[in-house]
Amino acid sequence: MKMTFRWYGQGNDSVTLDQVRQIPGVEGIVWSLHDLAAGEEWPMERIMAEKAYIEKHGFHIDVVESVNVHEDIKLGRPSRDKYIENYKRTIEKLGQAGVKVICYNFMPVFDWTRTDMFKELEDGSTALFFEKAIVDDIDPFELVRRMESYTSEITMPGWEPERLQHLGELFEAYKQVSEEDLWANLQYFLQEIVPVAEASGIKMAIHPDDPPYSIFGLPRIITNKENIGRLLKLVDSPSNGLTMCTGSLGSSRDNDVADIIRTYADRIPFAHIRNVRVYDNGDFIETSHRAKDGSVDITDVVKAYHENGFTGYARPDHGRHLWGEKCRPGYGLYDRALGIMYLWGVWDSLEREKNR
Repeated sequence: MKMTFRWYGQGNDSVTLDQVRQIPGVEGIVWSLHDLAAGEEWPMERIMAEKAYIEKHGFHIDVVESVNVHEDIKLGRPSRDKYIENYKRTIEKLGQAGVKVICYNFMPVFDWTRTDMFKELEDGSTALFFEKAIVDDIDPFELVRRMESYTSEITMPGWEPERLQHLGELFEAYKQVSEEDLWANLQYFLQEIVPVAEASGIKMAIHPDDPPYSIFGLPRIITNKENIGRLLKLVDSPSNGLTMCTGSLGSSRDNDVADIIRTYADRIPFAHIRNVRVYDNGDFIETSHRAKDGSVDITDVVKAYHENGFTGYARPDHGRHLWGEKCRPGYGLYDRALGIMYLWGVWDSLEREKNR
């Protein structure tokens, strides 16, 4: 398991790479060019500048999260071919720079959804929270207005202003798109890009839908074990893989995330490991990584990776906000560092048992 840490770039993150260096076992930075809109071709000089800065601090740049997919591709519009060509050229450039994994998603309109960025937990820490009744009843435009209060000074991937300004048009367009249409559009996209990824030495790793069920009437398809199997068969290649996010899939009690890992271990190049507490009414809140604090058995998750000789990349994913830290929602330093140490503790104990 290669431990990584997501970082949003110079001047765009409350955490510094010098701080990340002090977390034991972190060898790579998960990065992106967050100011570029979905559909743009990434400039090589920007890629190389980011590579140089990250490597100067002692980290590799093997994982990019995300190269966002333009909505016209998801909608299957005639203009999709132009954006797919841009995507191909970006893959080629990232391969030349040494990138090994690209995380992306195929969620319509919203990449992820929460109703409170700083919900207080029993211990006084705060965390990302999803209240199902609000999402069931709220106008999506009102949700966007809530999110804008968090995005005035920082980038929030999935909630980019250039996307949200076309919200009404997008909702109208998706009324004509069924889940089967979305599957067909995803297959078209993968058939185009996977051969380029193969030639570039890159594994594409789709992120599950968050949460893993339809909201606001939008189609969602990367939601469970069965659908993940279908995804991997769309283009049966090692370069068509999964970002296994325990928090996204784990926010539905119907998903046994450790079983999904054991089933598809050879097609998981990238692991997001985090915990969520799921309530009977469908609400969920993000918790510490400790297994007993949430609904996801993180100990068994790590065991599933260990059993299968996982040599891919992992990151602690979201964390709580601790000790008064001012940070991007879910992406502070302290709880993610604690999460890494919890993951290493489980992993090291499994290694010791194996070597006895």
